[in-house]
Amino acid sequence: MGNMNDKLKLWKDSPSSFEEAEQAWDLGAKTAAEIRPLKTPKQLPSMVGMTPDTAKGLKWKSLKWMVANDHDRKILKSFLRHPFRYGWRWIKSALKAKPFKRQGDFFLYGVDSLNEFSHLLKDKNALFVAGFSYCHKPFECPSGRFTPECIHDPENPVCRQCFIGKTVNALPEGNNIPLFIPTIHYVGGKIFDLVHQYPGRPILFLITACELTLEMFGDLGNMVDIRGLGVRLDGRICNTMKAFELSEQGIKPGLTTVLPDTQRQILELIRERSNAR
Repeated sequence: MGNMNDKLKLWKDSPSSFEEAEQAWDLGAKTAAEIRPLKTPKQLPSMVGMTPDTAKGLKWKSLKWMVANDHDRKILKSFLRHPFRYGWRWIKSALKAKPFKRQGDFFLYGVDSLNEFSHLLKDKNALFVAGFSYCHKPFECPSGRFTPECIHDPENPVCRQCFIGKTVNALPEGNNIPLFIPTIHYVGGKIFDLVHQYPGRPILFLITACELTLEMFGDLGNMVDIRGLGVRLDGRICNTMKAFELSEQGIKPGLTTVLPDTQRQILELIRERSNAR
């Protein structure tokens, strides 16, 4: 593929160079696809949203899941640091019909619009968490799929074709934290750690997940009082509790994806974050 490091330094340059850096990345991705095309699953229709039976009592199902599967008690211990504060926030969120607003593929938590979130990203002192569900890692991911690891190496032909790899390389340095999410307890524990490590500091997030997951755990995000976006995945998503439970064990034979228009919107947000440096 040749040495792309010099070109990729453009991600760290001035905002006017962002598009040039993306063009360099995409050119390298095209070359990588010719050298090592990724395995693609049999083309199947995208899964529809959650089934009606799954939607019944979803708030209680999500709470039960978090409690019953908190095997190391990290979520419980974090909750007990401020039980009345967290408990009151959870109740207020749970009493709402929906814990979020929605704008296309984006679920909005604590913000009213993508424009508002874009403005918040310009605060260079805010911590920004960019989280990616393992289920849209390629089958050939060199770090493995069901794992919190990701090498996002621009010289690796698999990483170069991966949207996660592209986004993480575009993410500016400083106060920006990429997470690669195998389970809901993993990301929940990481968020609690940040909230307690940086009390009073603004924490923003953008996390990719299936629609079912974004519906289930919005109240928990509101409980810790962080603001951000959940990005709806398409493709072979989880739309039943059984599928979700299997996915949380790493049993996910299908691939999910971020749709092209949504990818573009995410990269525009990353560009805004670059302006905050």
